[in-house]
Amino acid sequence: MFRLLRSVNRWALGLIGLVLLCAGGVVIAVGAGWAVPSWWPYSGPHDTLLSHADRFRWRGEGWFWPTVIAALAILLVLSLWWLLAQARRSRVPEVLVDSGDGEGARVRARALEDVLEREAEAHDGVARAQAVLTGRRSRSPAARMRVLLEPHAAPEATLGRVTDEALAHARESAGLASLPAEIRLRAARHSAERVR
Repeated sequence: MFRLLRSVNRWALGLIGLVLLCAGGVVIAVGAGWAVPSWWPYSGPHDTLLSHADRFRWRGEGWFWPTVIAALAILLVLSLWWLLAQARRSRVPEVLVDSGDGEGARVRARALEDVLEREAEAHDGVARAQAVLTGRRSRSPAARMRVLLEPHAAPEATLGRVTDEALAHARESAGLASLPAEIRLRAARHSAERVR
């Protein structure tokens, strides 16, 4: 799920950036007096987004301009939320592991996340697990896990096994002094059994 969201996020950012770059380039070209494609709606530096007739066509409708302003405000708020979400993500790209020779080794965080997920999924009662390491390179990372429980799983016991085994093994194998974790448990949906 995280990988899918990452790829969708990258594609969406790339596509929006490309559209804005092309539109901005054409607007600059029109303003500078350069030739633009014939299909472009604005061909001169004095063209406007809405013509005089378009601006006054909706003057009698009291709902039009408040709707336009509300839609633009919502778009602005969503864009700012998305921008802040990009800046807030502090995913660790790699973890420094003490190799015993004084130099240390760098392990990709995705490899450690995969190990955490597989070991958590190996426990009875865990349907699926997702792990993300967050933090900064200069500090020890923290783990954020989502664990989907089978219908028969005992949440307290499963949480204890994931904490005492999967997280402890990851911390010890990476030579980390600590590996704080936030684990979110969610029960898998299942259909009710029929009684005959």
